[in-house]
This record gives sequence, C-alpha cells and structure tokens, in this order.
Amino acid sequence: MNRLILFAFLFVFSWTLLAQTPEQPYFEWTNLPFTNTELLLRRENLMAHLYKQDKTGLVIIPARDGFSSGETFRQADDFYYFTGLELPNSLLVLDLAQGSAVIYAPEKDKRFVSNTRPNDFPGRTLLKDPSISDKSGLALKNITEFSNLVEKAAQISIPVWINSGRRGTVSIAAMDYIARPSPEEWMVHVMQLRHPGLRFNNSYTDIAQTRMVKSPAEIDLLRKATSINVEGIKAAAKKIRPGVDERYLEGILEGSYKVNGAQRLAFGSIIKSGPNSLWPWRILATHYNRRNRVMNAGELVIFDVGCEFNQYVSDVGRTFPVSGEFTETQRLILQMEVDIADQIIAMIRPGITFADIKAMTDKIIPQEAKKYMQVGLHFGHHLGLSTGDPNLEDAPLAEGMVFTVEPWYYNHDEQISVFTEDVIVVTKTGSEILSKNLPRTPEDLELLMRE
Repeated sequence: MNRLILFAFLFVFSWTLLAQTPEQPYFEWTNLPFTNTELLLRRENLMAHLYKQDKTGLVIIPARDGFSSGETFRQADDFYYFTGLELPNSLLVLDLAQGSAVIYAPEKDKRFVSNTRPNDFPGRTLLKDPSISDKSGLALKNITEFSNLVEKAAQISIPVWINSGRRGTVSIAAMDYIARPSPEEWMVHVMQLRHPGLRFNNSYTDIAQTRMVKSPAEIDLLRKATSINVEGIKAAAKKIRPGVDERYLEGILEGSYKVNGAQRLAFGSIIKSGPNSLWPWRILATHYNRRNRVMNAGELVIFDVGCEFNQYVSDVGRTFPVSGEFTETQRLILQMEVDIADQIIAMIRPGITFADIKAMTDKIIPQEAKKYMQVGLHFGHHLGLSTGDPNLEDAPLAEGMVFTVEPWYYNHDEQISVFTEDVIVVTKTGSEILSKNLPRTPEDLELLMRE
C-alpha cells in the first residue's frame, strides 16, 4: 500500500512538472517604446543637469509595485521615461560619479508566479533574461544588492536624488492612518528608517527640464492619442439629445477610444450637463451616482475627456447644446471663450513664458467676464506621460513642448458654464493644434451634432 501511495505521488508530481508551461521572456509580448539611443540620451541629459550640482550623487527612480488584483499594470512615469521598461518592483539608479545606469530588479516577476497554479502562471525571469539588458542597454542587478548601495551612500554622505513631484524639499509618506503615498514618498520613508543619515536632494526641477521638451517620437504618440480622443468626442456628440444621460455618452466615448486603439483612460471621463456643468470633476466624483444625470432641452453638456495611447495622454474639452442648437446667450458666451483661446494660441511661440501669456490674456478678457473666468498660471497644463507632466512655470517656451489651452468660464450667477480645451505643440515659429480636427465654434459644433 505504501508503495502504491508513493507511486501515485511520484506520478502526480511528474505530471505537474510536465504540465508546467515554459517561462515567458520579457520581450515575448512587448517591445521598447523608443529607440535605445533616445532612452540613453534622456538619462544622459538628466545626469548632465545634476552633475553640475553634485558630482557624487545617486539618482533613484522607483518602478510601480506589481499587482494581480485585476487592474492592468501601468509603469511609473519617470521609470518608464528613462528606461522604456515595464518592470515592476524595480529601481533605476543613476550614479553621477561613474556616469552609469543600473536597474535593481527582483529575480523574477512575481505577477507570473503561482505555487498553487503552476500551469496557469508560466513564470518570468528578469535577472537571467539577457534580452532585457541587450535591448535596453541597461545593466540589471539583484534588488537585494540595493540596500548595500544605499547604506554606503549614508555612511559617506553621498546625496540621493529623489523626484518629489514638485519643487521644494523631498517629501515623505504622510504619517496618517489612511494615506496614499507615491512610490517616491514611500521609498524615502523606508530609506530613512533603514539607513539613517541619508542626505536627500529633490530632482524634480532637473527631471522637468528633461521631460518638458518632447522628442519627435513622443509627439507622434501624443498626436495619435489626441486623434483617438477627437474621434471619441465626435462619436459621442452625435448621440447628444434630451433624455440621454451622461453615463451613456461616456459609454459611446470610451467605446470609441478602445475601438481606435487606446489602452486606457487618461483620467475619469468628465461629461457633465446642466447644473453638473458648473462644478469641477472632484466635486462630482465625490458622489457615486452624481455623474449619471439625464440631460434636458436647453441645457449645455461639457466634455473634458482624455485617453491614453502607449502611455502618452490626450486631454480635450468641448461644450455642446443638448437641444442641438445654442441659445443666443450660450452662443455669445462660448464664442467669447473660444476667441480668448484663439488669441492665446496665436501668441504661443518659442521664447515667451507662461507669465507673458497670462498677462496678455488678462487684458483681453472682457471686464464683465473676469470674475467668471477660472484660470491658472497659463490657462492650461503640460501633457506627456500624464495630464500633469513635470514642468517649470517660469521656463521659456521651447519647440517640442506640449500643453493644453483651456480658458474656463464658470458663471454660477447665471447658471451657465462653457469650456474649450485644445492640445498644443510648440513649433519652431509658433504652434500647432493637435486637436484641430475637432470643431470649436458654436456653428461648427452644431453642425457636428447634426451629421
């Protein structure tokens, strides 16, 4: 009987080994998003900026944590920008003294491992996959060696550069019972606990200088993302009519995104009508069912929406009449807002600053509209790997910068708001509107709805 049990165990064990699917190499399902040369140049540009400030520092850029809760993995922006790799649970370390770039990675990708279901999880080795280093040009080391590197930096006071996401001192994870720290904030917190004496510097300014100006390859991706976004808005606009609810329009919009190749949303779609149109997205999003309003004749519906293509994003906005035609008041206010946007766009060129744009725009806003124009530093924000790409607000505009132009009009007194947002790339002599194929004027928006 014992021999029979042993034989059965060996049979099952052998069958399990035979059933194990082969390991899946990293590049079996993906490719580098940019050339090796472009990725190397990005790292060299960042190191050149920082080397002028401290010749012995370590730049540490964390990857996103890997998970298997049903969501699609999206790599952290900085890690992706400087490596082109989707490796989770890894760290990119740039050594300014040596001019080197090393990724500290786990031996295996934990998302591809399951002890209870080996046949369904093929396994993915990272450190023993030579194609990762060969294609990326980056050396890989075991992440267990990272602790020794940081300890040495603490002992001899080598500065550690961390991107805090904004100018100022390096921030750490909030010591609250409930918090949502960034990978950088959590990393700093752990390093402070494990390696007392570390000296932290903020690399935000230097990373912003590197990432603000987009390469031709990046602009191509932003152009594609914006094209997909434009087609999605067109598709949804043709379904606007009284009795339709906001979430239905979201469905048309987001379905179009996917049909045309977008992998995910850049942010939660903002489609808001009537009284909802008067409130920012954060307010509407606090209520689970707030953004599912049925639209009525005579109201306006605002689109502030974006999709993502190969991790690069688009963000475009338009205002439509629910009835298919604007009232005279709605038409005049929207035309005023579009005229302001047109003048901002006409002013954009290399060499000027956002302060110049702000000063000019403040002069052209009609006096009666000033209290209702919701504007920031330059009536927009930078785009790239996120809708809040790192930027320096006082930097002169340069060819290759990409940002939105979006002068808002929110009038709670008259219960009317309008919104137009376009994606702009700075060219050698001026600018190009990447979202130019989407109608902007009241007449053209009405025509689009009738098509």
